[in-house]
Amino acid sequence: MEEIPLDFMDIKELYRCYMPFLKQGGLFVRTAKTYKMGQSLALSVTLPDALEAILVTGKVAWITPHGAQNSSPAGVGVAFIDDKHHLNEQITKLVAGLQASQEITYTL
Repeated sequence: MEEIPLDFMDIKELYRCYMPFLKQGGLFVRTAKTYKMGQSLALSVTLPDALEAILVTGKVAWITPHGAQNSSPAGVGVAFIDDKHHLNEQITKLVAGLQASQEITYTL
């Protein structure tokens, strides 16, 4: 299974990538690489101000191709499957203040 490192330097970028509408949460990964729906991936996620990365496994549940009409960046959304370290809960707490904002995200 391929492992993708994701380093978030600030809360706003984390908010843009977060996919709370997925049952167990998920993250959008900006990438030029092509993946297939349902493909298993591991994400090594470093949250803002964190010292260590958190490993979570998931499956591709969203694809934004190159040249999308709304000019969103190309990439894939990975739905969390095995979230042993409760990454979804940690992200929810970090972005709580932005969820009512009009800030545009990379997915919905």
